[in-house]
Amino acid sequence: MPRYEYRCRSCGSTFEMNRPMRESGDPARCPDGHDDTVKLLSTVSVAGRAGQPAAAGGCCGGSCGC
Repeated sequence: MPRYEYRCRSCGSTFEMNRPMRESGDPARCPDGHDDTVKLLSTVSVAGRAGQPAAAGGCCGGSCGC
């Protein structure tokens, strides 16, 4: 199940919730009980095996030499 990060506009706390993707945009109550929350944009980083550099690519995957 995906984990989503939210921020409470009332108290400023940041918290995470595990919930199905179909519920990711539903309102989330912060741990202090406030309802005025916003889902934060998270980035995902995926790399190769440990110890190996990630492939570099430029604007078109490396074929243009940039």
